[in-house]
Amino acid sequence: MGTVETGTPPAIRPRERDTAGGGGYGESTHVIVLNDNHNTFEHVASTLARYIPGVDRARGMQLANKIHNAGQARVWSGHREIAELYWDQLNGAGLTMAPLA
Repeated sequence: MGTVETGTPPAIRPRERDTAGGGGYGESTHVIVLNDNHNTFEHVASTLARYIPGVDRARGMQLANKIHNAGQARVWSGHREIAELYWDQLNGAGLTMAPLA
């Protein structure tokens, strides 16, 4: 049999947060579209419907209205790698994007 150890147990260090912008231990990364003066509501709505899962044309128009009225809208949240893909697709289609948050 082994020896019995006495004394204090080793300190447990909490996991460090990912400060690089989400994607760490259960944190979501947010894709945010900004209002601009060159995209139409129609283009914003159809682009969101094309690239963001679960967004149809009607939801795309709701988001376009929010972007217009509030200056921005979070259109998707989740794993960083997927957020990067959606960000690239929306940016490539001409939408004005905030940095990933």
